[in-house]
Amino acid sequence: MLAAAASALAACVSQPARLQTGDLIFVGIPGDYSLDEGTMGEAISASTGNGELNLIHVAIADVPADGSVWIIDATIKHGVDRHPLDTFLRDFTLKDGSLPTFIVKRLEDPAPAKEWIARATGFCGQPYDVYFLPDNGAMYCSELVRESYLDADGGYLFDEKPMNFKNSEGELPVYWEQLFGRLGMEVPQDVPGTNPQDMAASPLLHTVETTF
Repeated sequence: MLAAAASALAACVSQPARLQTGDLIFVGIPGDYSLDEGTMGEAISASTGNGELNLIHVAIADVPADGSVWIIDATIKHGVDRHPLDTFLRDFTLKDGSLPTFIVKRLEDPAPAKEWIARATGFCGQPYDVYFLPDNGAMYCSELVRESYLDADGGYLFDEKPMNFKNSEGELPVYWEQLFGRLGMEVPQDVPGTNPQDMAASPLLHTVETTF
């Protein structure tokens, strides 16, 4: 009987945690993964990667009482949108049919999660921010998280840093030069902002072993 109880306990301990409302899902690809030439994902990977796993996107999990999983995020395809998990997985399926690495992180104090979700949902309908600038009626992925996750006093939980668009050699990928040139503006190098790579390293977050 004791052996059976110990076995049952071990099974419970080894089971991954369930995804919760307010969890952040970071999308990672290997540092040497080759995306289609000229994509924004490739440029983000070159600019913010750490050489091992490049975190190119962050999304917010919304898990209602019925157990369904919804994603709120900002992408070029959907703008700021709330959609089912299946849509999220399909959108980020790699060109060889496999899925990228998903890293789930949870706030040390997730109690205000419903408030964060309400704020994020309020941004739905805004376009994707191809300018990567603040307060312009559009959002990029980590900007959406920063603007949604506030403390009890209305302060930001996640800090901004000077944005980097250069690759590891200190050069601007052609994609960024062409994109911002067509927008009639300079690349916003060093303008305060956020990116998934830096956000994932926040001491306010811890990694949760979970499955979808």
